[in-house]
Amino acid sequence: MDASMIKDVLGGLVTFLPFEVTDIKVTEEDGGVTRVDIVAPEASRVIGWHGETLNALQHVLKSILRSKAKLDRSPFLVLDVDGYRRSQEDKVCKIAEQKADFVRRTGSRLALPPMSPYFRRIVHMHVANTPVLQDLTTESVGEGEYRQIVLRLKDEKEGDGGELSPVMAEDAGLENLDV
Repeated sequence: MDASMIKDVLGGLVTFLPFEVTDIKVTEEDGGVTRVDIVAPEASRVIGWHGETLNALQHVLKSILRSKAKLDRSPFLVLDVDGYRRSQEDKVCKIAEQKADFVRRTGSRLALPPMSPYFRRIVHMHVANTPVLQDLTTESVGEGEYRQIVLRLKDEKEGDGGELSPVMAEDAGLENLDV
């Protein structure tokens, strides 16, 4: 995705919003992800309540870019302010690592709480690309808002173990993921 187009569109959008943006940085990451980092003196205003403002701004930005660039689908970009998204990504990866120990100790599959497609993708990629987690695999189960990641040992055949029920308590630390 063209960095100058992203900066122009986002720069134009934020002029209509009640907060100041001092810089916009665009970087390309592995996997075709474009990360757009906003520098703002009042980052919490850009983020909004549990990321609602940031999510809405990201959605509008992606829609405008899709239209302007005449793309078949929205570009895969992540809008971040003050490291907010990165900290959430790190949090979900750490939780997956902690739960991996439970899966190894017990040999049981474990279902993480439902999360957005973005965070499920983060967990899938983290488990697949982290050397210490190579004995595990992930799969997504469920539908809609209730879709969740299941961690299991690679040597376990799919479908083993009968019906899967979540083993995690609701206070697993994933309640406030905002993407």
